[in-house]
Amino acid sequence: MADTAMRNAGLPEPRRSGEPGPDPQEDDPLERAVWRLRSRACWQDAAALLARRAATEVGPALRRTAVLVEECVFTARGWEPAEDALRAAEALATDDEERGAAACERGHLAYASTLLGVRDRADEARSALGRAAALLGPYSPTRPLLDFRRGLIAQHLSDNPSDATAAFQRAHAGAAAHGDRLLLSFTWRHVAAMAEHDGRLAEARHGFAESLRIREELGYLVGIAPALASLAAVTEDATEAARLRAEAGRLVRLLGGVPGWLADQLLP
Repeated sequence: MADTAMRNAGLPEPRRSGEPGPDPQEDDPLERAVWRLRSRACWQDAAALLARRAATEVGPALRRTAVLVEECVFTARGWEPAEDALRAAEALATDDEERGAAACERGHLAYASTLLGVRDRADEARSALGRAAALLGPYSPTRPLLDFRRGLIAQHLSDNPSDATAAFQRAHAGAAAHGDRLLLSFTWRHVAAMAEHDGRLAEARHGFAESLRIREELGYLVGIAPALASLAAVTEDATEAARLRAEAGRLVRLLGGVPGWLADQLLP
């Protein structure tokens, strides 16, 4: 776990038990350890912790898949392990909820591959998320995540801001109803991005600030630099904007150049 030690240097500790935590963390030592590694961009180590249970249990298999897909999103690497984990989770799924959750992950992986220019899988992304929508009930805990990911496709692949905004708003309401604070940090960020797109900069600043606040409270370290950079882009005070960008750059550097797309913007 050499990467883990490198990425721990100079970083604040994730929140302790009893403080606001990731969703779900509960009191499971394994989930806390996975979260700690995932939040510090040590996705392979996090996936390794889940591997034994993921071999026979669909819940851990889906969580392991999500961890590895997140690595693809942040680094544009690790596609084959993510595909392997996804196929294993799909094989373990036995009911509509589990199949729908697996389809949601497949759609997200295909979306990421398309967005990052690895391979055009846009049709697969839309098809998988459509399948997830047919499988998941209206009150499924996975439904807000599905709405969010459909919003991403509308925003980035279909160039449909109105559909994207509606999907992000549904996801935001669902995340709030289910108490999913990590997803709320994402929905705030993308609702804010749509407000920025429409020129509503005060709303954008509020949304980006909320996203940053939640990520800091959760200790989602790998997501803090993007939140800082987004807030900097809509901050009117030039000195404050420069400070936010400098802090984002510091975190990207400490995390070994992750996320890669932000490193290209912030690091010399």
